[in-house]
Amino acid sequence: MKRFFVFLAVLAFAGTVIAYVTTPETLDPVKLAGITPNLALGKQVFAEGGCASCHSAPKAEGDERLKLGGGRAFPSDFGTFYAPNISPDTQTGIGNWSAIDLVNAMHYGTSPDNNHYYPVFPYGSFNKASLKDIVSLYGYLMQLPAVQKKNRPHDVNFPFNIRATLGVWKMLFLSNAPVLMAPVTPEVRRGQYLVEGLGHCAECHTPRNFLGGLKRDRWLAGAPNPSGRGTIPNITPAKLKWDKTDIVAYFTTGLTPEFDSAGGEMAEVIENLSQLSESDLMAIAAYLKAIPAIE
Repeated sequence: MKRFFVFLAVLAFAGTVIAYVTTPETLDPVKLAGITPNLALGKQVFAEGGCASCHSAPKAEGDERLKLGGGRAFPSDFGTFYAPNISPDTQTGIGNWSAIDLVNAMHYGTSPDNNHYYPVFPYGSFNKASLKDIVSLYGYLMQLPAVQKKNRPHDVNFPFNIRATLGVWKMLFLSNAPVLMAPVTPEVRRGQYLVEGLGHCAECHTPRNFLGGLKRDRWLAGAPNPSGRGTIPNITPAKLKWDKTDIVAYFTTGLTPEFDSAGGEMAEVIENLSQLSESDLMAIAAYLKAIPAIE
C-alpha cells in the first residue's frame, strides 16, 4: 500500500511538471499600460521584421505586399508550414486581436486561444523586440487592407503535430539573451537589436540541431537551405569580406561589389531592408563586422 501511494505521489509530481512545462506563457496586460502605437514606427518595424516576405502572396509587388492573407508554404524537416492570414480581417485574419495578443505571439509564441505557435514563426528572434515596437506594429497592421482568406492547416509529422510538445522546445531553446556579449558601441548595439531581433537573420543563416534549435556556437555561419536547394551563406567576417559601405550598398540596391544581384528569398529581404534608414543599415553592417568569425 505504501508503494502505491509513493507511485501516486510520483505520478502527481510528474503531471505537475508536465503541465508547467507545456503551459503557454503570456504577458500581464498591465505591462502595456501607457504604451500607445506610433504608426510611423510601426511601418518601420513592419519592414524590419520582413512581415510581407512571409504573409503576402508569392511574387507580390508594391501595395500588394500589404495584403497579408498568408498561404506561402515553408518546407522543413518536420513538415510543411503555411503562413497564416495576419490581415485585419475579423473572420479569417487577426482583426479581433488586441495589442497584447501580438505581444504574446511575438515574445512567447502563444496564440490568443492559449496554444503554442510553431517556431517557424520566428518568435525566438522576435522576443527581443521592445514592447513599444510591437504595439506600434500592431497599430500599423490594423490599418492595412483586410483580406478574407482562410488559413491552411500545417502538414506536420508526428509527434511534432502535438503542440504541447512545443513547451519542451521552448524550455530548451527559447531565450532572449543576446548572442554578442562583448562590450560594443551604440551603433553595434542597434545593429544587434535589428539582426538578432526583428531582422531574424539567424533563422536562415544559422544551422540548427536535430530538434530545430539554433546552434548559437555557429551564429550566422551558414546553413542548409530548408528547401533542399543549396546552402544559405556564412555572413560572419570569416566569409563576408565586404566593408560596411559595401554591405549597405547591397542592402539598398541588391548588388554585390562584383555587381552580382540578390536572388531567391534574399531579393525579398533586400525589398525590406531598402526601406530602413541609412543609420540602421550602417548599424547592421557594424554588427556583422563585430561578430566572431566562424569558418
